[in-house]
Amino acid sequence: MPVRIGLERCVESRLPRLRGRHFGLLANRSSVDRRLRPGHELLAGAFGDGLRAIFAPQHGFASTEQDNMIETPHGFDELLRVPVHSLYERTRRPTAEMLDGLDDFVVDLQDVGARVYTFIWTISLCLEACAEHRVPVIVLDRPNPVGGRAVEGPLLDTNFASFVGRAPVPMRHALTIAELTRHVDRVLGIGAEIEVVEMEGWSRANRWSDLGRVWVSPSPNLPRVEGVDVYPGTVLVEGTSLSEGRGTCTPFEVVGAPWVDATRWRESLEAHRLSGVIFREIAFRPTFQKWCGETCAGLQVHVTDPATFRPYRTAVGLINEARRLWPGELVWQPPPYEYETERMPIDILSGSDDLRVAIDDGASARDLDDLCDVDEESWWEEVRASLLYA
Repeated sequence: MPVRIGLERCVESRLPRLRGRHFGLLANRSSVDRRLRPGHELLAGAFGDGLRAIFAPQHGFASTEQDNMIETPHGFDELLRVPVHSLYERTRRPTAEMLDGLDDFVVDLQDVGARVYTFIWTISLCLEACAEHRVPVIVLDRPNPVGGRAVEGPLLDTNFASFVGRAPVPMRHALTIAELTRHVDRVLGIGAEIEVVEMEGWSRANRWSDLGRVWVSPSPNLPRVEGVDVYPGTVLVEGTSLSEGRGTCTPFEVVGAPWVDATRWRESLEAHRLSGVIFREIAFRPTFQKWCGETCAGLQVHVTDPATFRPYRTAVGLINEARRLWPGELVWQPPPYEYETERMPIDILSGSDDLRVAIDDGASARDLDDLCDVDEESWWEEVRASLLYA
C-alpha cells in the first residue's frame, strides 16, 4: 500500500479539527504531496480562508538561503494574501503578534533524521510559544528518510545545548517528525497541546528509496537523497577545516581540502573496513564557503549497503584519519556557529567535547567505536511513549 503522509490525509479528509478555524502553517517548499503540489496551497484550498499565516524555518520559505546564520526576512504570499513570518530572523520563536488570531498552529516539515537539523528545534520553540498562548499544535507527519530503526551517535550532553540540539537526542534518532516533536515536548517539559495526523502505510523499515516518492530538497544543501543518507555523519565535517562539499553539486557526499592526498586518505580508511560504504577519490572546487574557488582533493562517500552503513561512525573515521595524516592542516573550526559564540562547532554538533578531545589525544579505533555508540535499548525505552508506529 502506498504511503499516505499527514498532509495528504489532512487534505483528503478535510480534517474536522481545522474546519471553520483560523490556523498558521510552519512549512517550506518541500512541504508537498505525492503529486508535488504545495501543501500551503492544498490546505488553503481545503479550508478556505482558514490559513491566516505561514511560518518559515531556516533557509526561508522558498529554501533559497544557502548557509548557516544567513537570516531570512519576513515576507508576504501574494497568491494566498497571508504574511510569511520568518523564524530564522531576529527571533527564532513566534511572537504573540504572529500568533494573534490563530486557533491552531499546523506543522508540515520534512525532517532528515539527524538531531542537528534545525527544523525540530524551530518546532520546539514554536511549541513553547503555542503553549504560552494556548494555541494547539497539529503535526502532519512525514517519513524519516533514513529509516525508523537504526540509531547512532551519543546522546546530546545538555551542557552543550544549542540551536542544533536542545534535548538529549542521538545524532541519528530513527523518529518521524511527529514522534520527535512529541518526545521533545515531553523531555523539555513544554506541555503543548499536540495532535498528530499520522501517516498511513509507513513502516519503520522504510527508507526514502522504498516510498516511490520524489525527493524535494528541504534545504539547499540536501538536493539529493544520497546526501541525506550520509548527512547524519558528514555534517560533523562542518566543525573542521575540511570542506563538506558546500558550494558543489553534491554537498555532504564529498569531503576534502587542497592539502589532502586522496589516495593516502582512502587507503587509510579502507584499512578500518567500515561497513556498507566505498570511498571514491575525487577533486572538486567549491563555489562558496570553505576553500571557495580552490581545487580540493578528497573522497566521495558512496553507500553500498544502507542496512549496515553507519554514517556517524564513517564520518568520525574520515575526520580522525585526516587529522592523523595532516595534523597541521586539519583544525577545528572556531565559533560562531548557529548562534553559539563560545563552544566549538564540533562540540555542539557531536553533542559534547568528547569526540574532539579523543581525536586530539590520538584515540584508537575501539575508542572511537565507543564514542559513536548509543544505548539503543535505553533510547527506545525513553521514546516509547512518543512512538506512533510499531
